[in-house]
Amino acid sequence: MTDLVDRARGALHAQPFSVLLGTELMHVGTDELTLRLPVRDELRQQHGFVHGGVIGYLADNALTFAGALALGPRVVTAEYKINYLRPALKGTLVARARVVHAARHQATCQCSVYVMENGDERLVALAQGTVSRMSEGGPPEEKIQAD
Repeated sequence: MTDLVDRARGALHAQPFSVLLGTELMHVGTDELTLRLPVRDELRQQHGFVHGGVIGYLADNALTFAGALALGPRVVTAEYKINYLRPALKGTLVARARVVHAARHQATCQCSVYVMENGDERLVALAQGTVSRMSEGGPPEEKIQAD
């Protein structure tokens, strides 16, 4: 399990956007994982809420990492849907994603995003997505250009 955690942390740190935001890997299991992102002023929109794009990013990344647990490290998000349930104001965002179903080339995953503050945890968004295994030749665009 330590090797899996190290590979997941390495993948997260290889994403410049995740590094910019300050996302951290908190937990990795056999079919689930947890990402964490402390809320700061730069992540808010004009009403003081955490921007929906930040919550969407966190859900998308957690879904993809969960899919990688079932499909291997070369995966991309094929699609996802998110429901915003309530605004997040301050504290720490926590995204918990798990694999619901995995086949040979794709996995369906679900993610719950919470805001943690003073020991309280409040659900702010739910997401579900499909994660696809990339072909050995690289991303689809590279494959098309090479043909």
